[in-house]
Amino acid sequence: MKSTFLLLLTFIVWSCKTSTPVESKPSYTSETLVLQQLTPHVYQHISYLQTQSFGKVACNGMVVIDNNEAILFDTPADDATSLELITWVEKELKCTIKAIIPTHFHIDCLGGLDAFHTKNISSYANTLTIKLAAEQNYMLPKNEFNATLELEVGSKKVLLDFVGEGHTKDNIIGYFPQENVLFGGCLVKELGAGKGNLEDANVAVWPETMRTIKKKYPEAKIVIPGHGEPGDKALLDYTEKLFQP
Repeated sequence: MKSTFLLLLTFIVWSCKTSTPVESKPSYTSETLVLQQLTPHVYQHISYLQTQSFGKVACNGMVVIDNNEAILFDTPADDATSLELITWVEKELKCTIKAIIPTHFHIDCLGGLDAFHTKNISSYANTLTIKLAAEQNYMLPKNEFNATLELEVGSKKVLLDFVGEGHTKDNIIGYFPQENVLFGGCLVKELGAGKGNLEDANVAVWPETMRTIKKKYPEAKIVIPGHGEPGDKALLDYTEKLFQP
């Protein structure tokens, strides 16, 4: 009886630990950049954007590593911070960066793209992202894809997926199936967040896009929003309800 109770207790503790993000101290902190490890192969990078409407905003990105290779989602908003991020990944993680993926055309996703191109790092984006970035005279990603793309990092893979409009017409998500980590970018809100910048949003279809993500990625355990704290699938539920008519 005692052994059965201990086994049950162990299972409950394990289940709780695997249903929420890994909580750990930041791996790197400066005035402009924070790196925090969420799983053995995934880091969240946090940089800052000064805005007129919302003040200084913390912006999230994702780093996926395996076998001394890395793929990054979203650049910091400027080249200097992007170079700081690149240097840290290369020197501290000892990884060659294979690709950078801006998840939509706003400056907090591709503002530091030139720093990556200067280091000969390949960039990939949704075709519509490149079109919209060109209209703003932003630096352009060099490789385009429609709908979905699979990239290899080490012996593993990451998925890029356009699941529907929301924050922008072009916003994509990134998914790392090895550890069930979903990078929602600005398409996903942290718990308790407001609606944020709706200048380029399609609010009418945003809830349906959330439902599509939940159907396509039911095993997602860690969800990283574009701004704020990571969580689990509750962030998808919250975002869906936030924009429900």
